[in-house]
Amino acid sequence: MRNLLAIERFCLYGHVVAMVFGLAGLLWVVPHPGILEYLPAGQTMFRWSMAGGGVGYILLGTMAMALYAYRTLGLGSLITFAIAAVGISVTSELLGTSTGFPFGNYTYLNGLGYKVAGLVPFTIPLSWFYLGLAAFLLARSGLAAGGGPERYNWLRSLAAVLLGSVLLTSWDFVLDPAMSQTALPFWYWHEPGAFFGMPYQNFAGWLGTGVVFMGVALGLWKVFRFSPELDQDQLVVPLVVYLANFGFALVMSLAAGFYVPIALGMLTGALPAVLCWRATTQEHGADSDAESIEAIGAAVDAGKVALK
Repeated sequence: MRNLLAIERFCLYGHVVAMVFGLAGLLWVVPHPGILEYLPAGQTMFRWSMAGGGVGYILLGTMAMALYAYRTLGLGSLITFAIAAVGISVTSELLGTSTGFPFGNYTYLNGLGYKVAGLVPFTIPLSWFYLGLAAFLLARSGLAAGGGPERYNWLRSLAAVLLGSVLLTSWDFVLDPAMSQTALPFWYWHEPGAFFGMPYQNFAGWLGTGVVFMGVALGLWKVFRFSPELDQDQLVVPLVVYLANFGFALVMSLAAGFYVPIALGMLTGALPAVLCWRATTQEHGADSDAESIEAIGAAVDAGKVALK
């Protein structure tokens, strides 16, 4: 188990550092390419980062959350959630890129890896998986923290699916406007919408897709009697993964001057995520996850060093 924890820690470090370097590349190097002349092998490093940087940070995030889920939830919970999240999200994305439903008319450009059916980069359903799992675990554990009569379990389960989907959609509030309009966009809208270039339909598509795959995953957990209960220490990794990805999108939107999406995302995403984490207790797994807390601190320090 310690070997798995070490790999998980490495993936988490890499995920955070890759996002820091991605921000530096998109916001600093792309607008000022002359900087590359002062860096050893600058042009080569920049080409590599633009060709594989997006793929790398998504793969590292996926691996970190998958190893975390295996360690804390068990193999059954991990597999059932992954099947639901990846299967349903790639179906939604293929429908979206070919028909315009449920997100609107958009097309993925290059930079996120091999495209399934020539339409959807394989990394996109992976991002739905790892961000969706982080959001759902925070929502489910936060809402379950208050306890309550057994007869209300179904209501808490429904609320967890809805809140988890809102947390996931809130990430897109700050991600999509900036990433589709940056100097090197990863996708574009055929018909720019009224919300900072995005159609409002996109939000409904995100919320609906999240509700479906989180609901299916929760249903599978109940059928197979997977009932992972997580405390505050055990939720550190999901919280950091969620906030790190939210922070990446927030900085991109700040650079683009999109302040309304940031405020909306903070109100419906970052703040509720932190409150869900704070609502849980510290009764289980303190020993094993103390190392995870250490890992987060080291990852943040590594990010600071990278920025310098």
